Amino acid sequence: MRPTEIANAIHFIENYVPDAVHETKTPGCSLAVICGENVVYESGFGWRDIGRSLPATPDTLYGIGSCTKAFVATAILLLSEQGKLSLDDPVDRYIPFKLRSEKGPITIHHFLTHSSGLPALSTSEILIQKGLGVDLGFPLASGGDFYRWVNGAQKEMTPGLGEKFFYSNESYRMLGHIVQTLTDMPFHEFVTKNILGPLGMTRSTFVRSRYEDDADRMQPYLTKPDGTVVPASFPYPDVTSNPEFSFMLAAGGLISSVREMAKFIASNLPTSKARLLKPESLELMQEPYIARPSSHYGKNGYGYGWTITENFLGIPMVAHGGSIDVSTAYTAFLPQKGVGAVMLANTAGLPHAAIVEGIFAALLGLDPFKVIPPLGIKKRMNVLAGDYEAYRGATRARVFSKAGLLYLEQKDDFQDLVVPLIPEDDNMARYRFYILTEGARQPVEFRSTPDGLDLYVERNRYHKVR
Repeated sequence: MRPTEIANAIHFIENYVPDAVHETKTPGCSLAVICGENVVYESGFGWRDIGRSLPATPDTLYGIGSCTKAFVATAILLLSEQGKLSLDDPVDRYIPFKLRSEKGPITIHHFLTHSSGLPALSTSEILIQKGLGVDLGFPLASGGDFYRWVNGAQKEMTPGLGEKFFYSNESYRMLGHIVQTLTDMPFHEFVTKNILGPLGMTRSTFVRSRYEDDADRMQPYLTKPDGTVVPASFPYPDVTSNPEFSFMLAAGGLISSVREMAKFIASNLPTSKARLLKPESLELMQEPYIARPSSHYGKNGYGYGWTITENFLGIPMVAHGGSIDVSTAYTAFLPQKGVGAVMLANTAGLPHAAIVEGIFAALLGLDPFKVIPPLGIKKRMNVLAGDYEAYRGATRARVFSKAGLLYLEQKDDFQDLVVPLIPEDDNMARYRFYILTEGARQPVEFRSTPDGLDLYVERNRYHKVR
């Protein structure tokens, strides 16, 4: 990357991220960007702990959630390189998994790619909510509990082994159990010894007590449905008290910092001198085996612990997001360009993916707001949102955004109506929408005028006043 492109990326970060942190009420986040194996930008934004007035830094420890899955896949590929397993081995050779597919054996490859036909079974929701003080009443305290839960779901299995994508935290937990079985050590200890240690990720950990003893750690925060942000606890228990159950952390239990995660991203680049896996194993991990729902950039697939966007601005992008409700994460890299980024936050709501994609656009010499659809959409939503009045203010309407959608609110003494505005085009570029009235489409249109912005809904013409 040329210095000018790096400077443009930093300009985007410094101007966009503070506004995003403010708008989403995120207490704090941290971000690192790499080019090759060099960190070209790292910073914290906001507070890692509001109550103690402590800032977020590049060294702040956060829960990385499902970004852990790339570490699980790396562990499996390490064992494959050592000849201890084959990716085509049936999983029930190693663990007490009893579910069956009509099409044949369910293999390690199927678990890695979320293509076993096993839909989500909510083990993460049960565990995380339990850790946050909400007990759903399902026993999930041991390996025995876990397999009773999973093996009781035969009727949930869907046809199409190897063909249908069902994101499965349970599958990655069982991959962690396979690691335990073959190495005769708890999953978290194997990853620490064979991945974190060799990469110099000395503060990254699965052990809650180590996280709690670290001076530069996040205070987790829960963003409630009404938008308020409240302090919470780290939801996973301390694995050292129940090492047999270590594999439960394989779905999303790693704790790390952006500075240390940058080392892991660098190890996955094809030109890396610090890679843990052979080049052919890295290629296997970054191959899109199973189709996922299309993104703004077209075809999207899942490899081994990574999502792969096949045509992100003309080149592949490898990425993964993560959330444990009170901490969120996003890691991504462009193998052909040798650049990557990681963003971690101490609550949910920050648009990590759009921000990282914007950084990549700037590094490629492009305008993020023109080529990254979520950024352009958000900008247009901000333009359209506001208060509107009809002739002389006799009637009023409000347009607001929530969860990625615009809503129209018409409220007075005689009506209280809130409806989603469904865009006519994917990027909201034409400012044309529709609402559904008893199943029928009713057009809604915004038009720019010399005086500002007008909103047309059925018989009404509203003018934006603020």
